[in-house]
Amino acid sequence: MSDPQQPFTLIPGAADSPVLLHVPHGSRSIPHHVRKGIASDDTALERELDHITDAHTAELAAAAAKLAPVVPWRFVNKLSRLVVDPERFPDEREEMLSVGMGAVYTRTTHREPLRPPEGDPTPLLEAYFHPYAAAMTEAVEARIAAVGRAVIIDVHSYPTEPLPYELHGTGPRPPVCLGTDPFHTPPELLAAAETAFGDRFGHDGIGHDTPFAGTYVPLRHYGSDRRVTALMIEIRRDTYMTEPGGPAGPGLDTLAEGLAELVGSVTAR
Repeated sequence: MSDPQQPFTLIPGAADSPVLLHVPHGSRSIPHHVRKGIASDDTALERELDHITDAHTAELAAAAAKLAPVVPWRFVNKLSRLVVDPERFPDEREEMLSVGMGAVYTRTTHREPLRPPEGDPTPLLEAYFHPYAAAMTEAVEARIAAVGRAVIIDVHSYPTEPLPYELHGTGPRPPVCLGTDPFHTPPELLAAAETAFGDRFGHDGIGHDTPFAGTYVPLRHYGSDRRVTALMIEIRRDTYMTEPGGPAGPGLDTLAEGLAELVGSVTAR
C-alpha cells in the first residue's frame, strides 16, 4: 500500500462551471500506518479492494471532463474507502453501521472482520474524514460564490451481483442507477441524467435509487441550501469493466459521453 502525499485533490474546471464531479470511492490506496490496523492478510485485502473499489471512476470523470463543452471541476478521493468512507454519516445516523460499514469500516463486503469493532475510529476521522468534508464544503462554496450555485454529480459503480453487505440488494440492478435526494435533486437534474444515459442504455436501462439510493451533499448545506443540487450516478460494472477489479473496456467511452452530456446540460441551465 502506498503513502500518497495528498489524500484528496480538487482539479480545477472552468471558472463559470457550477459542476463538481465527485469521485469518492475510486482509489485502492491505503497508507502504511492505516494498513497496520486492518486484520486481513494481503491476499484477502486485495480481494476486498476488488469488490469495494469503484474501479476506473476517476478515469471516467476525467474523460467526461475532456468531452464536456464547459469543463467541470473534479473532487477526487486519492485514498481507498477502507481508510474512511467520506460519504457516510460519522455518527449513529448512518444505517450501514448495522453491517460494520460506517465512516470507518469494521467489516468487509462479505461481513468478515476488517478491524476490531471496539476500536476507536476517532484518529481516522480526525486525520481523514473531517479534512475531506471541510475541503469538499469549501469546493461547493467556491462554486456558489463564482456562479451562484453548485451541482454535485457523484460518480460511483456497483457490482452486477449483490454482495452480502448490501442492505437493499434484492431490488433491480439496472445498468445505470440514479440516486436522488428529495431536497437536493430537482426534477430537471434528474431528467437531464435520464436523457443523457437513456440515449445510450435505453429507458429500461435507467433506474432510480436501486440498488443504492441518495446522493452526497456536505452537511453544512444538506437539507437547507437549494443552491446546492446533487445526483448520484451508480454504474453497473459489467457495462464497462471486467469484474471484480479487472480492466476497463470500451463501455467506459460510452459512459464518458453520457456523463459529458449531462455536465453540458446542467451547466447550460
